[in-house]
Amino acid sequence: MIHTIILNGREIKYELVRKNVKNINLRIRANGTVYVSAHNKVSRKIIEDFLVKKSEFIISALRKYENIAKNEDSPQQYISDESFRYLGKDLHLVVNQGENSVFSDGIYLNLTVKDTSDRELKSRLIEKWYDMKRKEVFGEIMSNIYPVFQNCGIKYPRLTIRYMTSRWGSCRPKRGAVTLNSMLIEATRDVIEYVVMHEFVHFLHPNHSKSFYETLFTFMPDWQQRKIVLENSAFSKTK
Repeated sequence: MIHTIILNGREIKYELVRKNVKNINLRIRANGTVYVSAHNKVSRKIIEDFLVKKSEFIISALRKYENIAKNEDSPQQYISDESFRYLGKDLHLVVNQGENSVFSDGIYLNLTVKDTSDRELKSRLIEKWYDMKRKEVFGEIMSNIYPVFQNCGIKYPRLTIRYMTSRWGSCRPKRGAVTLNSMLIEATRDVIEYVVMHEFVHFLHPNHSKSFYETLFTFMPDWQQRKIVLENSAFSKTK
């Protein structure tokens, strides 16, 4: 059901779905819609008080998506001084002419290309660099977290990386597989660690039961703080 609320002087429409969930879940979709799920016993007042507390984040996320929509017709040109997000930081692109290569020193993203006017080539090189970093960073974090689950008799899972519109990660315990959203490479490392830990715990508890959260807390006591950082990013994919 669609409802309306005023947040910071702006009229916001939100979709409220009643589910058998423990918490109030908020998601700002890429199309600019606000989605809320809550248990039937949670009153509209409590839900809207929650939205008021989240108003700064909601407005910020909506504005970012609006800006993305406005700039859809003006994609990145892969020219010097453009910014590329990586592990929570904005890398400033520097384009040089020479043999094709990409590397970063943590501040700049250095792109060397034979033809500096070839946008498609520059795009492919940078995306190839991102793909390499996703496999490297996600794989390293999974390897660091895995020993705890190895002791629980869990086999090392197969990693799949792909873009997902509504989730940061997913787990298929029966298939021994974890899927991570390719966009996670833009998040800070501690946030990525939280998502990986969350999915790993699903190998022990396939649902979001009390036991799931107890285990998550045991392995990562500060998981709630990390989750808050994730929810306050431009993409809120709350499970």
